Amino acid sequence: MALPLGRLSAGPCWRVARGGCGELRAWSRRRTAGCICRAPGTAGAEPSRGLGHRAAAGGGPRLGTGLAAALAGLAGLAAAAFGHVERAEMVPKGSGVRSPSPGRPEEEDELARRCSCFMASPVTDLRELRRRPGDMKTKMELLIMETQAQVCQALAQVDGGARFSVDRWERKEGGGGISCVLQDGRVFEKAGVSVSVVHGNLSEEAAKQMRNRGKNLKTKDGKLPFSAMGVSSVIHPKNPHAPTVHFNFRYFEVEEADGNKHWWFGGGTDLTPTYLNREDAVHFHRTLKEACDRHGPDLYPKFKKWCDDYFFIPHRGERRGIGGIFFDDLDSPSKEEVFHFVQSCAQAVVPSYIPLVKKHCDDSFTPQEKLWQQLRRGRYVEFNLLYDRGTKFGLFTPGSRIESILMSLPLTARWEYMHSPSENSKEAEILEVLRHPRDWVH
Repeated sequence: MALPLGRLSAGPCWRVARGGCGELRAWSRRRTAGCICRAPGTAGAEPSRGLGHRAAAGGGPRLGTGLAAALAGLAGLAAAAFGHVERAEMVPKGSGVRSPSPGRPEEEDELARRCSCFMASPVTDLRELRRRPGDMKTKMELLIMETQAQVCQALAQVDGGARFSVDRWERKEGGGGISCVLQDGRVFEKAGVSVSVVHGNLSEEAAKQMRNRGKNLKTKDGKLPFSAMGVSSVIHPKNPHAPTVHFNFRYFEVEEADGNKHWWFGGGTDLTPTYLNREDAVHFHRTLKEACDRHGPDLYPKFKKWCDDYFFIPHRGERRGIGGIFFDDLDSPSKEEVFHFVQSCAQAVVPSYIPLVKKHCDDSFTPQEKLWQQLRRGRYVEFNLLYDRGTKFGLFTPGSRIESILMSLPLTARWEYMHSPSENSKEAEILEVLRHPRDWVH
């Protein structure tokens, strides 16, 4: 499920360049590794023991996937529903990320250095981040900012002449976000990578849904404080042989009147090709499986099935794509273990997807293949508008900024009456896979 992104045009842009860490430049695994941003004093991802999830069924005690997805929409909707948009300065220019100076604690200098690799300064003021280095909200914000920068750098390198518009927005109720958008590039028709970090009080309707799911949280004067943050992206290449990809990783906290806090993580990534390429599918799924296997052998099959089930278009009887992983309401065995799992998944986005775009971005294609891409994009639109819980939540939120909610949609799509591909064609081949998901890693 995508957190909606804002539609941006003017304003600061990033492009491939040579220079310091604050400039957007060609991505490489080695260089990106040097810019991984973690809270001072924290370690990198480590193998987890017994990572699991407890998704609610019926009226169980855990927050159900539907509400968690709706709250994921809230995180991305802050700009759309409540905020105003202001232009972000690029990190090296007035971002509030100060250069190291004599006498400052080493961890503060390290935090500033790492944050200089971001597309913009973090949503939360650095002074606040330094005050709570071990807090999960700090760790997650730095992770999603890091992920945004790594993905944008990788996309810009592949596109060549790409320009990213970078906008910072604020939410009057609390928090804000940073949206990076590329449109009409050489390789990518539309690519958006958005970060949201918001807080405030849940609406009465949201609190009611939680009670209906069996989560009887104690409100104070009808208010239920929450924090939500996440990174989300949808990338639509021009070439019909290069697949579309979506990813999203998010974290939520809700605080009851008595101070008791509930937390959970959600996210995933999935691939939507126009034509089936078995090598691509195997590479994508194996990369995700490797990330999951670091934390438990049962995670990839569990979250792969969840992905196949979630991205389903009932009225078509087919999936939106060839899947990946999807998870929600992860709240055990510990914050640290689930965070490290999410970190591994986020770091798998670039190596799972960018090689596929590089492989196919210059492939030749026919007008008929481009037409099929447009028709498949129509299916993408149908799922997002009819079934994606985050999108629906946004569209029915009073005062929403529709352009932001619908940023995940492609620039172009097509619907033809009673279109049906020829038997035994390449078009029929991908439809068979979408109707009957496959195991790509065994």
